[in-house]
Amino acid sequence: MRILVVEDDDRVARGLVTALRSASFDVHRVATAERALSAPPADVVLLDLGLPDADGIDLLRRLRERPQTAIIAVTARGEERERVRGLRAGADDYVVKPFGVAELLARIDAVLRRTRVARAEATDAAPTVDVGALTLDPGTREARMGERDLHLTRKEFDLLTLLASRSSSVVARDQILDQVWGASWEASSRTLDTHIASLRAKLGSAVRIRTVRGVGYLLDEA
Repeated sequence: MRILVVEDDDRVARGLVTALRSASFDVHRVATAERALSAPPADVVLLDLGLPDADGIDLLRRLRERPQTAIIAVTARGEERERVRGLRAGADDYVVKPFGVAELLARIDAVLRRTRVARAEATDAAPTVDVGALTLDPGTREARMGERDLHLTRKEFDLLTLLASRSSSVVARDQILDQVWGASWEASSRTLDTHIASLRAKLGSAVRIRTVRGVGYLLDEA
């Protein structure tokens, strides 16, 4: 399993590389956004958002274009608004410095489990999911609203697919958090609300996500 560490602080990078190699990961470290984009493919990217040569969020969005790579933001930016920015840009998880090695390894394991499930579903050539004008293809991870492409982050696609697969039925918040996020960090409930708001803006008026107060969400045609 290959991990790319994108970290400009040599001391922090050395500690990460040592810990990850001790856990039997194949680790490659770079210190700049430029080198991160040209690095060999990795299963997981540990991305510091405070890089010297580029905005970390912009780099995150570019790395997110590689659908088979999981991305964990590893940063000192612990404010809620920064976490939301990172997750909306496509991070699969968000770890705030300082952190323990055991916590980081647990989060990597959780992200890899979810990635393996997604790959297995794609390999099984799961059928497309249709709700009105909305079409979701789990195999290619493409989303369309009629003739319009929907540009969704990984989490937005997973969330929308879960709701669409149970169209006209309420999906409980706890079930969404477990299946989409693995409930892997303490602010995921708040993050769910953020992702729902983002999806509503992208879906427009043809399909709607309804809030069932105290229970969860329901997707149906408007």
